[in-house]
Amino acid sequence: MLFFNNKKKLVNTGIFNAATDWHSHILPGVDDGIETMQDSLAVLAYYEKIGIREVWLTPHIMEDMPNTPGELRARYDELTEAYQGPVKLNLAAENMLDNLFNERFASGTLLPIGPKGDHLLVETSYYQPPLDFHATLGRIMEAGYTPILAHPERYRYMDDNDYDNLYSKGVKLQMNVVSLAGGYGKPAQEKACALLAKGYYSFFGSDLHVLDHFQQAINTKALKKEVVELLPRIQNKIF
Repeated sequence: MLFFNNKKKLVNTGIFNAATDWHSHILPGVDDGIETMQDSLAVLAYYEKIGIREVWLTPHIMEDMPNTPGELRARYDELTEAYQGPVKLNLAAENMLDNLFNERFASGTLLPIGPKGDHLLVETSYYQPPLDFHATLGRIMEAGYTPILAHPERYRYMDDNDYDNLYSKGVKLQMNVVSLAGGYGKPAQEKACALLAKGYYSFFGSDLHVLDHFQQAINTKALKKEVVELLPRIQNKIF
C-alpha cells in the first residue's frame, strides 16, 4: 500500500492549477487535432475544471499542413466568439523547421508565441534533424526571436549532448506534460524525467489533439513521488 501512496496521478499534482498550456491543437478543423467547434468547447470546459487558466492555440504549420496566419486568425476569431468562458485564448503556431518555414521566415509571415511576440515554437522530425538545424536556430535568434523547441523528449535522434548544447545556446525547451506519465512510451518518459531533473524545461504544454487521450493520460497514469517533487522546476511563463 505504501508503494501506491508514494505515487500521484498527474491531474492531482497541482501542475494545472492556474497554469498556462503553451502547446495545444485545440483550434478546430485546421490540422490533425480537434476537428469541430463543439469539441474545442468541450476541451476548454475540461480545462476550466482542472484549473488551466490560459492556453496557446498552436496549430501545425508545415509543408503537409500549409496553414497561413490569415486563415488561422479567421478560425481563431470564430473560436473566441463561440467561447465565453474564463480561459484566456491566444494564437500562435507550431512551426516545423522545413522548407515552408524557411519561406515564411524570409517573408516575415509568422505567428510568434508569448505576450511580447518574441518567441517561436518550433519542431523537427522525430527521427532526424533538419540538415541546417543549428543554423536555422541561429537565424531565428539573430532575427530577435527565442526558439522554443516543442517536446524535445520525443526526438529519438537526440541524446544528452544535444540537450546540453541546445540549453547552453539559449534555446528554450517545452515539455509535453503527458510524457511524464508515459503517454509517448518509456524512452520519452525517461528523457522527460531527466530533462526535468536538470531544470532544462521552461514550459509545459498538453499537445492535446484528442481530449479522451489527454484525460486518460492525466487521470490514470501515476507519477513517482520524486518526479512530482521536480515539477516546480518548470517555470512555465515567459518574462
